[in-house]
Amino acid sequence: MLSPGETPADFTLLDQAGQTVRWSDLRGRPAVVFIYPKASTPGCTTEACGFRDHAGDFEALGVSVIGLSADSVKRQSNFHAKYELTMPLLADTERDVLEPWGVWAEKRNYGRTYMGIVRTTVLFDAEGTVLKVWTKVRVKGHVEAVLQTAREHFGNGGA
Repeated sequence: MLSPGETPADFTLLDQAGQTVRWSDLRGRPAVVFIYPKASTPGCTTEACGFRDHAGDFEALGVSVIGLSADSVKRQSNFHAKYELTMPLLADTERDVLEPWGVWAEKRNYGRTYMGIVRTTVLFDAEGTVLKVWTKVRVKGHVEAVLQTAREHFGNGGA
């Protein structure tokens, strides 16, 4: 799992439009990366729509918001369009980022053990260094908590 003070390695993934996104190209401004298990499921939809609804608040702080999951580009594209999401959604189908970041892990549900994404959010500074990590995220109130922490680090955004 990523820890505060770490700067993860560069990576290249496709976004929901099939465009190449390189992590190093996003440097220069702080970022929130929310990592979710599966597009268009109830919890993931609530979380993504929460970030969408607060996009202006994050933008006022100069903070980029990025979604990341193991879903395909097509699934990310459908999710993005259906819920009119405003942030890029990165498709990590090969788990090139999910595994090194420690969010692809063993999970248990109803007595069944399987590998999957642990819902996680990471706040990065403008140089790509981890400031804070939220793990095993509960969706209710989460976006507001992330926004509050971003305000503490990057100003109150006029609020």
